[in-house]
Amino acid sequence: MVGALAGRISTVQQWMVASGIVEGPEGLLLVQNRRRDGTADWSPPGGVVETAEGESVVDGLTREVAEETGLRVGAWEGPLYEVEAVAPGMGWHLRVEVYRALTYEGAIAIDDPDGIVIDAGFLTLEACRLQLATTWLPTHEPLLHWLDERWSDQRTYRYHIEGASRSAMTITRV
Repeated sequence: MVGALAGRISTVQQWMVASGIVEGPEGLLLVQNRRRDGTADWSPPGGVVETAEGESVVDGLTREVAEETGLRVGAWEGPLYEVEAVAPGMGWHLRVEVYRALTYEGAIAIDDPDGIVIDAGFLTLEACRLQLATTWLPTHEPLLHWLDERWSDQRTYRYHIEGASRSAMTITRV
């Protein structure tokens, strides 16, 4: 009985991701990401934090922003909000902490070692809303809420994802 049960227990992949809100005179910094299925979408810069190697969330975020955009962030505020997304059908649990850059320097230059980021730029709020319309709910909903309200207390957004593929998923805020 134990052997049969053990064969049905699967390991859930867990990711810790950091994302950065970087605002400049021209607007909000977004990066365009090429997905495995060939589609592309826009999001704030950020990525997986190497916590197993001892990297802190803020250090990982600073590294990811530099790789994806060429900008060097000197100080962060936050986290402003956290996103948790659980996808049992795909076997993963994602946790994202989102921070706001207080200072940065440099010019946009993409050097993403993962090859995911294909474009980056500062967009007006109106352009951000258009680009984020095609991004999945756990990315655009909390970001647009923060841009509208600019709250100072940390908030958490939780999502449950049904389906076994990106093209067939249903996302519900819980």
